[in-house]
Amino acid sequence: MEVFEEFLSRIDHPDHRERMEEVLGWIMNKFPTLTPVIKWNQPMFTDHDTYIIGFSVAKQHIAVAPEQAGINRFSEEIEQAGYDHTKELVRIKWKNEVDYSLLEKMIEFNIMDKADCETFWRK
Repeated sequence: MEVFEEFLSRIDHPDHRERMEEVLGWIMNKFPTLTPVIKWNQPMFTDHDTYIIGFSVAKQHIAVAPEQAGINRFSEEIEQAGYDHTKELVRIKWKNEVDYSLLEKMIEFNIMDKADCETFWRK
C-alpha cells in the first residue's frame, strides 16, 4: 500500500479515504501478481507493463477505469449493480457498496484479454 500513500493522503474525507484504501487493498490481496503504480497522479494496476485497471476520486464517487473494452463487456452488469458509466469509466457513489465480484470480473477480463498486449493501452 506504500505506493498509494501519497494519493490516499490527499483524500480529505476520512470515510472516502478509508473506502479507497479498502478497494486498493482488496485488489492487492486478490491479485498479488499485479503491479500497483501511480501514473498521471492516479492509482492503477498493471500486468507485464500493460494497464489493467485504474481509479480516481471525485466529490460524489470513485471512478473505476477498466478501459472501454471492460465497460463494453460488462455494461449490463455495471448497470445492474446500480452504477452509471461513460464509455471509459464506472462511477461508484460513495454511499453505494462496492460490487467486488464485478470488480473481480473486470480485472480478470483485462488480465486475460491483454495477456499478449505489448502496449500500455489497448490499440
